[in-house]
Amino acid sequence: MNTAIFAIVAYLIGSISFAVVMSRVYGLSDPRTYGSKNPGATNVLRSGNKGAAIATLIGDAAKGWFAVWLAILLAPKFGVGTAGIALVAIAVFLGHLWPVFFRFVGGKGVATALGVLLGINIWLGLATALVWLAVAYTFRYSSLAALVASVFSPLYFGVMFGINELFFAVLAMSSLLLYRHNQNIANLMAGKESKIGSKSGEAKK
Repeated sequence: MNTAIFAIVAYLIGSISFAVVMSRVYGLSDPRTYGSKNPGATNVLRSGNKGAAIATLIGDAAKGWFAVWLAILLAPKFGVGTAGIALVAIAVFLGHLWPVFFRFVGGKGVATALGVLLGINIWLGLATALVWLAVAYTFRYSSLAALVASVFSPLYFGVMFGINELFFAVLAMSSLLLYRHNQNIANLMAGKESKIGSKSGEAKK
């Protein structure tokens, strides 16, 4: 029962879409209506408002970290094991992808996944973030950076900690990230993918 409660709370935390929230705070158009129509930091950046994009990135990552951190903190008290922590990691990520507060229209989960990884282990998160940064800096494609980082994250976990329940949670997140980027993969192959910093004419009100 406690494990189920942990997972439900994590899902609700993940359902807070900071792209939508911060766009409203900054007076911007709903990020689901312009650019890639993805409620994430990269699409909010297309509005031209870097502050809103940074706030979105921090918020989406923080909720992933917070849910896992809180679960690890409270797990011993409530008898929740490693499998329960893994379920929390997946639940908060699923909340971002399909948020109950926003008609189940969510983002692709890159920042939230990073937050989850940082919550599991800071070195795991930092190693994955470095891959993202290296690819993004070199090629200026956020989606490509996310795809490469998502492949490396379960590999890093396996090398650092071996195979356990959390490994499969990380693997599941990686698989979902690849799935959510299927259109980006097609755009990259066709040379139509937008680069980091490109703007949309419909971004602002």
